[in-house]
Amino acid sequence: MASTVILSQTATLSSSSTTTTAKFSSLTHNPIFHTNALRFKSNKKPLSLSLTRKALRVSASSQSLQALIFDCDGVIIESEHLHRQAYNDAFSHFNVRCDPSSQQSLNWDPEFYDVLQNQIGGGKPKMRWYFKEHGWPSSTIFENPPVTDDDQAKLIDLIQDWKTERYQQIIKSGTVEPRPGVLRLMDEAKAAGKKVAVCSAATKSSVILCLENLIGMERFEGLDCFLAGDDVKQKKPDPSIYVTAAKRLGISEKDCLVVEDSVIGLQAATRAGMACVITYTSSTAEQVRIIDPCST
Repeated sequence: MASTVILSQTATLSSSSTTTTAKFSSLTHNPIFHTNALRFKSNKKPLSLSLTRKALRVSASSQSLQALIFDCDGVIIESEHLHRQAYNDAFSHFNVRCDPSSQQSLNWDPEFYDVLQNQIGGGKPKMRWYFKEHGWPSSTIFENPPVTDDDQAKLIDLIQDWKTERYQQIIKSGTVEPRPGVLRLMDEAKAAGKKVAVCSAATKSSVILCLENLIGMERFEGLDCFLAGDDVKQKKPDPSIYVTAAKRLGISEKDCLVVEDSVIGLQAATRAGMACVITYTSSTAEQVRIIDPCST
């Protein structure tokens, strides 16, 4: 069975005499433990991912973990509030209204979006679910709510495209930084001879922009594998993206350690047969801290 560890505050990655501290979250919820010790087998310097009371230790042993796989949103970048802003800007731009009597465009508030993004992966599936539940909207794209599958798909595609461009503008603004410690964690893994990958359910163009701006071109081009939502048919929590990553990396799923921030990501990783570390954000804390990893 795949192992799971949920972290709340500080992760320490050490290689030889070098120690890197990755402060994934300032939250103080007690972490949930469901794991055996996870260990890397390295031909180079021993790699140790460890925390004190709130963590797990990874060092040279018989259980060989050969790849470190990162989610993007919520792991490399704390971005859910930025995605929500971009969605709401898109809804306003197209005057998207599910309630015909309302004079205001659709607006997803933080509490609702936190729940939504922890239940449904990918932007288009989020909107499709919402419109099915709350009614297909009127908009400047379609004066009347779309009825046919083609028109509904067109509506979602156009909103998603505009949202993606808006999100890219936010990332390019220079006001967004990677989460503390992530870059050091990547560099330490590479230095220890481990493969490093990024697997995100987000639109490929958005993920590429994030990675180019936040981890830099050298690290991005040095990734051993990069997959986005466009690269697989099924979104997380389906395990396809992680199963595909293992194949491209040329290693077994059981030799991979995934860093995720949400229940959806945890389910995708463990269903792929991979060990998973959860480093939650303010958006995912309430969902993550109450889960039973045995149920994933």
